[in-house]
Amino acid sequence: MYTPFSIINSLQWQDIVDIVFNSYILFRLYILFRKTAVLRVLIGIALLWLLQRIAVSMGMILTSWALQGITAATALLIIIVFRNEIRAVLQAKNLKTILWDISPPMRTAPVDIIVESVYELSRLQRGALIVIPGMDDLEETVMNGIPWQGIISKEMLLSIFWPENPVHDGAAIVGGRRIERVAGILPLSKRQDLPSYFGTRHRAALGLSEVTDALIITVSEESGKVMVARKGRMIPIEDNLQLTRMLHEQLGDTEETPDERRRERMRLIAAGMASTLFVISIWFSFTRGLSTLITLDAPVEFMNPAPGVEIYNLSAKKVTLSLSGSSTLIKSIDPERLRVRINLQGVPLGHNTFHVSRDNIALPPGVLLKRVSPATVEATLDVPVKKRLPIQVDWSGRLPPGIQLVQARVTPATAMVIGRRQDVAGISTIYTQKVPLDHLRASGSVKAKLASPANSPDISLEPRREVVIHYKLVPRGGEADKPDRAAPAGKNAPSPDGGKM
Repeated sequence: MYTPFSIINSLQWQDIVDIVFNSYILFRLYILFRKTAVLRVLIGIALLWLLQRIAVSMGMILTSWALQGITAATALLIIIVFRNEIRAVLQAKNLKTILWDISPPMRTAPVDIIVESVYELSRLQRGALIVIPGMDDLEETVMNGIPWQGIISKEMLLSIFWPENPVHDGAAIVGGRRIERVAGILPLSKRQDLPSYFGTRHRAALGLSEVTDALIITVSEESGKVMVARKGRMIPIEDNLQLTRMLHEQLGDTEETPDERRRERMRLIAAGMASTLFVISIWFSFTRGLSTLITLDAPVEFMNPAPGVEIYNLSAKKVTLSLSGSSTLIKSIDPERLRVRINLQGVPLGHNTFHVSRDNIALPPGVLLKRVSPATVEATLDVPVKKRLPIQVDWSGRLPPGIQLVQARVTPATAMVIGRRQDVAGISTIYTQKVPLDHLRASGSVKAKLASPANSPDISLEPRREVVIHYKLVPRGGEADKPDRAAPAGKNAPSPDGGKM
């Protein structure tokens, strides 16, 4: 049975880097999309995923399937619905803003000019509707409008809301130090509890504040009163100081108090911890499904042998591995690339026993090695040596009656053997394969292949080729009665009567 402790005990450095890296990515998403609707949707997706994992653990197949589909569809909708917010974040001026800056984005605007212009419009009793955007994108909310891109000034705002100007009835959208659009049409509030003196401007301002985080300044054409719509509320403005303070808060350029800085720091720490815990829970969900078992064969490979060293008497060329892990991780294993690698660096010559463990196998993080069969691999390490040995003929059978073999010569007469030092030391002669005598009738030559030394499968011949045996046959009673000093030398050499010597 696998416990969280056993999984933690099997952690590799790749697992730690994986968790830290993804935790930081999640934390950066919080930093970039905080105070926007995107963050709220991301939190909702995370909760859906947790519910889906709980449903899986409880065996609720239908609920798990439904939640998985909803989560996937919601993730796709984020890209479609919030594409403008995502684009605004990715259009940062430098990489610092995206990768490691934690300070909130600053949105500068000439607050003094706006306040002065608003109260001048109030004094003249000219209706006005000025939108100061927040973090939410207004592209899909504010309809129509005419691109303006004029630098904000008191004269500019007074001319836009001059009663004879065709665009004075619409809203002016402020972006930084410029007026981006004029004559914008805002969504009207559908609330039924609004005062009767609220006109179209007030309903439009309230309607936009209900669906975005924008701040909308309204100036009444009838009374000249200044009001601000924010977060679905209409706030009467008593003086220019109040309006100035609210604009600074909207633009995020107010100086934070020590308490506010401490609260912000605690929020960041909490977000970092939540991101890490969430990623760890995902990691555990992948590594916890340990009921999935698989058995694979992996070839044994030796690495970093000393120069000239070769491997002899290998006990196993492959081992059988029993692996466990989540189905996702098990499916990621390519059996063709699975290897058991044994490092020979510093291993002495002679007989060695190697214990196979997870360190010898490259497995995906989270996959556990349950059993290895065989658990050890034995091999002999030695430096091959060369030795030149004489060749002898291995005769078989009997010569026909009345014929005897008086001479045999092998070309070439020697062969080079290569093999382990102790194996080569015990061999003094190389024999040919069996050469039958039964069909020999007259002197001549015959080809024969060299035979491998008995009980020495690791010894090779160089070059491995055929030899030519030149032999001389004479009738019995002729030259056979005279001793020939070049008489045949060989294994099982025939006797003068046709038998073996």
